[in-house]
Amino acid sequence: MNSLMVNMIAFVAGIKERFTSEKGATAVEYGIMVALIAVVVIGAVTLIGTNLDLTFDKIADNVKPKP
Repeated sequence: MNSLMVNMIAFVAGIKERFTSEKGATAVEYGIMVALIAVVVIGAVTLIGTNLDLTFDKIADNVKPKP
């Protein structure tokens, strides 16, 4: 997960550098960048949420009293 965040930060830094070195960056370009970031965040949250749900299910099964 950490390498994903490092790669995403490097990607955003590269895009930001490109926009600052060229004039005329439009709102469309920024919108595309925000959309890509949103897709990555949604994917990460979905993956973490699924793994976390499975972990809690395993814990709940072990905590249940046995008849």
